Amino acid sequence: MPSTSQRTLALIAVLAFGAVGIALVSQYAFGLQPCAWCVLQRLIYVVIGVVCLVLAFLGPTLRRLGALLGLVLAACGIWAAYYQYTVASRLLSCAQTFADKVIAGSGLDAAMPSVFGIYATCADATVKVLGVEYALWSLALFVILALLSLRALLRRA
Repeated sequence: MPSTSQRTLALIAVLAFGAVGIALVSQYAFGLQPCAWCVLQRLIYVVIGVVCLVLAFLGPTLRRLGALLGLVLAACGIWAAYYQYTVASRLLSCAQTFADKVIAGSGLDAAMPSVFGIYATCADATVKVLGVEYALWSLALFVILALLSLRALLRRA
């Protein structure tokens, strides 16, 4: 029987991978092209998902590490989404910003352009879904992932 922390970490992974899936559907089915900050958040979601999924099924100490890493990564995601909403969305270009440098420096945009390609400027990527900016939806999900990570971290082994 999986422990509560295992189930929580698995749920975090599902939500994180689901966020990337929704972003890809938004991009390819609805034409919402991502900017550098959008792509950075995709990368953070992928890393959260992989870390939490792998460490969920290891020992209690590694599960705690997974929860801690999930919390730290979710905090990074909160910062990225907040920055996108408050600063980057008002810029005409994301070129040479932190997000652009990370994605280009990692080589992921060239290796996996269908997932990590940057196809819009920050200003162009500002869209609303159900009346709420996309970056705020991402911010909300990162907050949920942080809370779930904190829950898994504070659970007894």
